[in-house]
Amino acid sequence: MYLIKDLQIWIERAINEIPLSEGPSGLYAPVAHIMSIGGKRLRPLLCLLSHNLFNEQIANQVLMPAIGLEIFHGFTLVHDDIMDDSPLRRGASTVHRKWNNNTAILSGDVMCILAYQYLCKSAPEKLPVILQLFGKTAAQVCEGQQLDMNYESLPLITEDDYLTMINLKTAVLIAASVQIGAITGGASHKQAEQIYAFGHHLGMAFQIQDDLLDVYGDSNNFGKTIGNDIVTNKKTFLLVTAFRLAKGAVQQELNQWLADKNVTPEEKIKNIKVIYDMLDIRQHAEEKITEYFTRANEVLQTIDVEPQRKEQLCAFAEQLINRNK
Repeated sequence: MYLIKDLQIWIERAINEIPLSEGPSGLYAPVAHIMSIGGKRLRPLLCLLSHNLFNEQIANQVLMPAIGLEIFHGFTLVHDDIMDDSPLRRGASTVHRKWNNNTAILSGDVMCILAYQYLCKSAPEKLPVILQLFGKTAAQVCEGQQLDMNYESLPLITEDDYLTMINLKTAVLIAASVQIGAITGGASHKQAEQIYAFGHHLGMAFQIQDDLLDVYGDSNNFGKTIGNDIVTNKKTFLLVTAFRLAKGAVQQELNQWLADKNVTPEEKIKNIKVIYDMLDIRQHAEEKITEYFTRANEVLQTIDVEPQRKEQLCAFAEQLINRNK
């Protein structure tokens, strides 16, 4: 069994060894930038922790696919930041702001290709099922992003709409990460399906927590501009819940702040946050996070491996849900 801190060291070392020095610097310098500014390394770490449930050895045939998952995640961030015109990512300039949109698009493209190259370093006998899973997941992530963009032009969406979107945009990649780790570790088909369900529930909780931190987090910890989701009218769990709960004058006031294009960002954030507080939106979000996290734990406990082998995965899942960034 490996400790979380040991796996984190392996992941960072492998990321630092990604060969980016050869070729045009205009293409690869942005890749180095987005990969070097940190992050939780959630997906590769979950992949390795899941692998370790079923296999005591961590070899390149799981470490390389795990790094591929992180490269793919980085690719989605680069392109998402262009679409959202976000200025910051993890406290650093986003690629399109540091360079330009065209550079960010192309560097993101090459990251997607690199991700597949790293996934292809899986054990040959495991490769077909891993690539099939990853290809399906990558397409689903794009579908989720398209839904996210579609929702921008709608005045409101339902909670089911929102949950469908974050399932595709966020949860499926987290679920695939733990399932790929299980596959490389020799899990049975049933165990691989169970760990996928665990990752799905954890991913749903993680995204709602991310929505919550955008409004109630500390910008020094969060690494992104606090309240940007409010400024852009992004359809988050908080806003969707406010749509559902607001009535009468409160509903009218919420719609006015959302429609006002002349208000300053600071004023908009302040006043919509007042409405959220009035409707206990934070509590509703925390209850939903707890609901999904409880489901994740329940699934994890049904997986037929020795209980002590689950300790590190349980500890990391707990860290994710209790994080402040």
